[in-house]
Amino acid sequence: MHEPDYSVAGETAIVTGASQGIGRAIAETLAAGGANVAICSRSMDRIGPVADEINDAEVAGEALAVECNVREREQVQQLVDETVETFGDVDILVTNAGGEFVANFEDISANGWETILDLNLTSTVHCAQLAGEVMREGDGGVIITLSSVNGQHAAPGESHYGAAKAAIIRLTETLAVEWADDGIRVNCVAPGLIQTPGVAETLGVDSESMPPREKTDRRIGHAEEIADVVQFLSSPAASFMTGETVTVKGVPLAGNSMTQDLGLE
Repeated sequence: MHEPDYSVAGETAIVTGASQGIGRAIAETLAAGGANVAICSRSMDRIGPVADEINDAEVAGEALAVECNVREREQVQQLVDETVETFGDVDILVTNAGGEFVANFEDISANGWETILDLNLTSTVHCAQLAGEVMREGDGGVIITLSSVNGQHAAPGESHYGAAKAAIIRLTETLAVEWADDGIRVNCVAPGLIQTPGVAETLGVDSESMPPREKTDRRIGHAEEIADVVQFLSSPAASFMTGETVTVKGVPLAGNSMTQDLGLE
């Protein structure tokens, strides 16, 4: 009888933007599953304690903290090099780092537009090209990009962010075709509203008011629920999936306002 294989034991993963929120949950979940994880953020003061907690926990995986601004290609190369030097390979890449600010399209400066595209899209390109080079020269691997539901439909006030996240979906589909012969699967995860420190600050949704994962009528999710999907896509259980975007958004909205539907307006 067939038993699904969700294991990532013995694999080496790079997770960007892992100092908090979704990235941290992904790193912790993969490490708990037995993967070694190289994690990064722009500040060692923020990423170092995350690695320490993983290494102090009773999990099979180990963590390496690297200070890295993913907008800078040279720093991404250093991240990849340190990962290979420490763990020997790169099997999984999760391009989680990103960010946004809210503004109407006509109010976004040229610098603001470029900053958000660099942080979300260009950083994904840097990571995929440089970690992908290691995978292509070796035994292949898995790349998981992070988009957003705002890259799948209209996102008023977030045109720059939505454009970048939409481009990540198309990039994912193209890489899945181009690199299939190299043994690399490329998939994307598009989260809806997830309780993270950024969401807590913007919308006032703190962890104490979060509904439990068992409730099915939720419109806001836990970071661990995105991490679970990432682990599935990283594992042999998803061996026949590539070029796909998995949307994780809870109950579909009847209206257009996420905050209104949550009762936050």
